[in-house]
Amino acid sequence: MGRFARLNFASYLNLSMKTFLTCSALALAAAVPVAAQVGGAAVIFLQIEPDSRAAGMGNTGVAMADNANAIFWNPANLAGQRGAEFGFTHSEWLPELDAGLSYEYAVGKYNVPKVGTFGAHLTYLNLGKHTWTDNDGQELGEFKSYDLSAGLSFGRKITRGLSAGVGMRYIYSNLAPGVTVEGQETQAGTALAADFGLRYASQPFKLGKINTTFQAGANLANFGPTIRYSKGGATADGGDSGDPIPTNLRFGWATTFNFDEFNSLTIANDFNKALYRVEVPRNDSGAVIGTRTVDSPFKALFSSWKPLDVDLNVNDGKYEPTSVGALEQLTIGVGAEYWYNRLFAMRTGYFYENPNNGNRQFMTFGAGLRYNIVGVDFSYIYAIQEESPLANTLRLSLLVNFLR
Repeated sequence: MGRFARLNFASYLNLSMKTFLTCSALALAAAVPVAAQVGGAAVIFLQIEPDSRAAGMGNTGVAMADNANAIFWNPANLAGQRGAEFGFTHSEWLPELDAGLSYEYAVGKYNVPKVGTFGAHLTYLNLGKHTWTDNDGQELGEFKSYDLSAGLSFGRKITRGLSAGVGMRYIYSNLAPGVTVEGQETQAGTALAADFGLRYASQPFKLGKINTTFQAGANLANFGPTIRYSKGGATADGGDSGDPIPTNLRFGWATTFNFDEFNSLTIANDFNKALYRVEVPRNDSGAVIGTRTVDSPFKALFSSWKPLDVDLNVNDGKYEPTSVGALEQLTIGVGAEYWYNRLFAMRTGYFYENPNNGNRQFMTFGAGLRYNIVGVDFSYIYAIQEESPLANTLRLSLLVNFLR
């Protein structure tokens, strides 16, 4: 279910207020700019950035991720990586809501010489324990909600400077299965999704007297069919009753300046565009006059670039949509990272989303340590908007490189 569909689903089941806040917060702030589309995407936990390093740089990683976490940012970045590595990230998610959410991410990679680098990941978002009540407020029991994803990736060099990568993941979304809503029994949603990535890395060159490298990357993530939370497979008119998964196009660049053997600085810039399309026909007063439509994944690669009509004041009793163009639908991240002797790093960044398309705007800060085979990174979000559920979000990541 998408953004508003998930909220309606909670009210149909008469779930606790904690469940309602959980679904609302995830839809509004966790991952993708869903505010622009009625219905939006489901399983948006797939867009939560797991890597504390790139998260501390304004969520930039499509061109620069150089460890096992490349699986999330761009599987093509796995190419050229050596050895075996394991990583883990933990975050108390959306702490400002005090809803008991937590995010866990485990990742690993292994290089096979002359073949390429393989990777695997497991993502778990704990949505907490909730109380199910009837229309009279009587408690009927408790249940747990969670989202889970597991997948494999592979990256390989094509030429000296160009690399390609692919990935596949299985998605399991357990919100509140086994309940009958409007004559249909709910179920856990399942889906498969694919990733495709490219990366270009230049050979070192001189910029003045500074040794410099340049990288550029692009990643089509979470490309796949809809996910369904009921046993019905189609609408009465033959349409798709499911909800799109958050297919996303990420592209960007990174430049590293190696001033000397001890000091280096990386500047990175990522752009994101959601590639799904959900429409609900309405009349001039805002009343729904037809069936919701969900474009197929292939069609959405093109249709998602069309302008969106968004009602920014849904509570004023009027329907006055604002048109949001393709450029306004992009999110932008910029970041910087300073390393001293490849042992200690300081990071900062800025993330921007258009006010008509979700309005997430925040600063990020982070630091990293490397000692022998162990690396530790953390990141912190400083929200610019008031009462943002993302405010004060901390991530802590651990990396262990077993073989070099």
